Amino acid sequence: MITIKDIAKEAKVSEGTVDRVIHNRGGVSKKTEAKVKKILDFHNFSVNPVASALAMKNKHLISVLIPEYNEADLFWKLPNLGILKAAADVKSFGVQVNSFSYNQYDQESYFNAFKALLETKPTAVIMVPNFSEETEKIIAQLEELNIPYLFLNIDIKDFKNITYVGQDSYSAGYIAGKLMHLNNRNATEFLIIQSSHNITKNNAVSNRMEGFKDYFIKNNINSKTQNLKIDNLNNFEETKEKINTYLKNHPEIKGIFVPSSRIYTVVDSTEPALLKNINLIGFDNTPQNIACLLNDTVSFLISQKPFDQGYESIRLLTDYLIHNKIPKPKIHLPIDILIKENVAYNP
Repeated sequence: MITIKDIAKEAKVSEGTVDRVIHNRGGVSKKTEAKVKKILDFHNFSVNPVASALAMKNKHLISVLIPEYNEADLFWKLPNLGILKAAADVKSFGVQVNSFSYNQYDQESYFNAFKALLETKPTAVIMVPNFSEETEKIIAQLEELNIPYLFLNIDIKDFKNITYVGQDSYSAGYIAGKLMHLNNRNATEFLIIQSSHNITKNNAVSNRMEGFKDYFIKNNINSKTQNLKIDNLNNFEETKEKINTYLKNHPEIKGIFVPSSRIYTVVDSTEPALLKNINLIGFDNTPQNIACLLNDTVSFLISQKPFDQGYESIRLLTDYLIHNKIPKPKIHLPIDILIKENVAYNP
């Protein structure tokens, strides 16, 4: 028997869109509505009123624990937008979505946001895990209450999350190493700039760094990497002093790898003359990073589909709650390599 999911796939729209067309709820363009209705008629599709009523009775609440964003760090805006879009699409299935944001540099903010989330008595939780000790406490409470949870964007080992949705961070770092080598064929020195705030055990940043270094090791390339840790990339004066001093003292550096979304901060903090013969590779298509790509101060950006991460996490949990569909242990999204010439075509 054909399902709403089958109709949605054939029409290349979301299941929520098909549901809105079936129940005349509006919010769908006339062109899309006509296309969906044509497919519905072709398959002689009819709604099972009993199943529909049961679905609406079976209310679920998905609560999301996610970092807040601001003008200095816009990365988390796109996962939030993906979550909002998915929330609108699954609402007709009796699923409600609430988001609780926290300061990704503040353990207390993280745990307080979780406590507020827990008070809503969620059916399931999507969380971006941060701060190892607090994460262990959070997960212990979720498991004690038998609340299923998935990890978004950051993958931490040895927990019972039903899945992880995000980038294969190690592979992304490995790709960054390959790109750096392609731009610097001769044996040379590269610099990895890392913020000390990246403190989650086994997090995306450390996996990217490992992948980057492993590219050179596994391919027997006689290039070396150096590390520069900066306490707080939000402290412009400190960042500026450390980076400029380091590069002046290490003129052998031919490439800089920033395994986070803050490569624009490195560019803004560095004297232009010092970056003249250095290739820079970073992550994420935030407006500031794209500007650096377009003005040729950054060679490559690696995108991790942040909007899709947010959207997919809601869709997967909805299928899990309503249809008892267990996802794969890891849902890795495509790794996109962005350059000046193609960034405009990457949503």
